[in-house]
Amino acid sequence: MITGAQAMVKCLENEGVKDVFGYPGAAICPFYDALADSDIRHILVRQEQNAGHAASGYARVSGRPAVCIATSGPGATNLITALATAYMDSIPVIAITGQVSSEQLGRDVFQEADITGAAEPFTKYSYIVKNAADIPRIFKEAFIIAGSGRPGPVLIDIPIDIQNKKLEFHYPESVAIRGYKPTVEGNCGQIKRVAKALADCKKPVICVGGGVFFADAADEVLQFSQKLRIPVVSTMMGLGAVPGGYELFLGMMGMHGVAASNLAIREADLLLIVGARIGDRAVNSPDAIAKNTKIVHIDIDPAEIGKNVGVHIPLVGDAKNALSRLAGEVGALDFSEWAAQAAARKKPGEFPARESSVNPKRFMSMLSDAAPEDTILVADVGQNQIWSANYFQVKKGRFLTSGGMGTMGYSVPAAMGAKCACPEAPVFAVCGDGSFQMQMMELATIVQHQIPVKIVLMQNARLGMVRELQSNQYQGHCTAVFLDGSPDFLKLAGAYGIPASRIASDAEIPQALEALFAAQGPYLLVCDVDPGEASL
Repeated sequence: MITGAQAMVKCLENEGVKDVFGYPGAAICPFYDALADSDIRHILVRQEQNAGHAASGYARVSGRPAVCIATSGPGATNLITALATAYMDSIPVIAITGQVSSEQLGRDVFQEADITGAAEPFTKYSYIVKNAADIPRIFKEAFIIAGSGRPGPVLIDIPIDIQNKKLEFHYPESVAIRGYKPTVEGNCGQIKRVAKALADCKKPVICVGGGVFFADAADEVLQFSQKLRIPVVSTMMGLGAVPGGYELFLGMMGMHGVAASNLAIREADLLLIVGARIGDRAVNSPDAIAKNTKIVHIDIDPAEIGKNVGVHIPLVGDAKNALSRLAGEVGALDFSEWAAQAAARKKPGEFPARESSVNPKRFMSMLSDAAPEDTILVADVGQNQIWSANYFQVKKGRFLTSGGMGTMGYSVPAAMGAKCACPEAPVFAVCGDGSFQMQMMELATIVQHQIPVKIVLMQNARLGMVRELQSNQYQGHCTAVFLDGSPDFLKLAGAYGIPASRIASDAEIPQALEALFAAQGPYLLVCDVDPGEASL
């Protein structure tokens, strides 16, 4: 017989969990007491939301559900933004929260919060454990639900008395979850319809989204494009699904994307969407596109198909499976002439030299050129995100950011998680001075746990994206966007013992990059950016 808390740890061990991110409190202390006897590494964050973001970064790089932990009440509610962020971007996160004792539920006792109710809109599924004997089954189900079908966060809320109760432990090899049967194999008839549509079209375009990564379908996308010579565009979440230097990759589409991608979509007579939501930032006039273009949408979640863009041929299933089978159906199609026309519109970046500030577009381009092929770049939200997405070329690494929710304060904790999951790859967090101040407490986590993340801080003393929006749409009436009172970030890094430097012109970029790459541990590089700099 073992306690519920010990069973929780054993469940994680059985799932192969090596690292967890969390912040303890009284209601989760039995679990932490049991965790002390495990080889699982616990990373102590400095705020619970960042445990969720770190788990998100870990999951996206490892391809497996990752774990975050909080106590009851405010600890649990602090996780909600991270859960919403993971839910919008389909990231498999297991959130474990402590809860007050079962007999006190509903009495508004100290640090009680209905976290399963509060987080319901932002989780794929949630549990409140009422019987210690159910712990092994619930954990097994949670990992299956989080990581299969369309991935997403799952919450397990465990009262403290359940953590202390005894049970006979047996971890199931499999479980049958009633009503949960994700469609993996695409319908044969629909695959034939897609093949015929491709044979009948003249200007197809492939649009890849973040779903390509968890389907492990990046190779299939590239091979399909190469075989038929079809140009590829990407949503922000799909960046890196095909190498940035691939000749037929046109770049990011949408409001903040590049002209070559948007022009190709406008002219296409068939758009093959693979694992993408196609939200409003990707396509601002979906009805107009559907009128002139045949839309094929491959997605494992049927609820996503047709939600934002009218679809002519829906194909529900796993992207890897669907593309492999589709490749066998299409025959010897060749769209080389159209692909060459679309690719000819790609333009190299032109970056006027700056003497009194850093051109962030030039900086990101130079960082891209200098970075090893396996570099993982984690962008925050705002102008820094757009500069990173458009000017950093992902090779064999990854580009991570908060897409659907647009959560500021994502980059540093997500970079910590990514580095823990893939310690051999260089990991960079790029953020603005606004977003950095939402997460700078995690410098302590980086130091304590020796996580060598490199941070690039674009400093313009503004909430840059909001300032740009106000300048363009509100007659230049800029309100509440000035970051007066911000600390000296070099001194702040120094207080944590982290090396740091600052540059204020383009001429300083090469030397700064040398120092950034040479640093063995964490490093902070502050780039002074013109307050009026535009995102595009």
